[in-house]
Amino acid sequence: MDRELVEMITKLVTEKLVQQQLTERKQPEQHVQAATIQLFNHPAPNSSAQQKQQVNQQADAKKFEEVIDEKFMHFRTQTPARIGVGRSGPRPLTNTMLKFRFDHAAAVDTVYGEVEQALLQKLQLFTIGTKAEEDKETYILRPDYGRKLSDEAKKTLLEKCQKNAKVQIIVSNGLSAEAINANLENVYLSLQQSLQSLGYQTGTPFYIEQGRVGLMDDIGELLQPEVIVYLIGERPGLVSAESMSAYICYKPRKDTIESDRTVVSNIHKGGIPPVEAGAFLGNIVQKILKYEASGVNLVQKEE
Repeated sequence: MDRELVEMITKLVTEKLVQQQLTERKQPEQHVQAATIQLFNHPAPNSSAQQKQQVNQQADAKKFEEVIDEKFMHFRTQTPARIGVGRSGPRPLTNTMLKFRFDHAAAVDTVYGEVEQALLQKLQLFTIGTKAEEDKETYILRPDYGRKLSDEAKKTLLEKCQKNAKVQIIVSNGLSAEAINANLENVYLSLQQSLQSLGYQTGTPFYIEQGRVGLMDDIGELLQPEVIVYLIGERPGLVSAESMSAYICYKPRKDTIESDRTVVSNIHKGGIPPVEAGAFLGNIVQKILKYEASGVNLVQKEE
């Protein structure tokens, strides 16, 4: 996306978030009534004969024709989940089965895929590795290796990176290289612009090959930033193989527990739009620095 367009969208989202915060402060006691959704309302059968008749009717009903119910059509516009897809007897329809196998193949491909070097060079991100950098199988079978920097990586970071930064941005392919290829540029640019507009100093950004979320702690010990924003590819599912998450933590160190991390997930074109996500992350960093807490601690302090 064009840099000026990213900047314009980031500014609009940031202004909207600020306006939303002001509105919430003016109406602290307003409650939202939870919506009630009734998915099914099947009448109870009156007798065993009626039950048998219903079973026979279902077995005979258009075995090779997809029946699209208006209820399912409505819900299918609200979610990409596989609902109301139809079946032929006990089996899925051919199109449904082919789509399932296609999505499964895409998920496997993105786990073993590679992040584009041209993208990293464009964003001026140098690369370091973890103890799981040897091959993908080691990375998958030994998650603990992905949470630790290699000795060479530690040496590189000490040589190239600024220490004690206000905000440190790091990136890793995680379990989805395609998530980084598809979303990183827009999220990264809008996040940088958002932090810049808020007046926060950022450290030297870099890319980590085959990192896990817990790697934030090792990097926090080494570079001592106040906040780390970690952009990482999510474990792929059967709806999207290009979803990215952002983990944010206040002073991650060796004793950090998982509930200390704030996460924004589902960043992709079918979830949270990447440019809006970048601006939103800047807003969260602002809160974390204000309350000097992240994760559950941040929620408790905001209340």
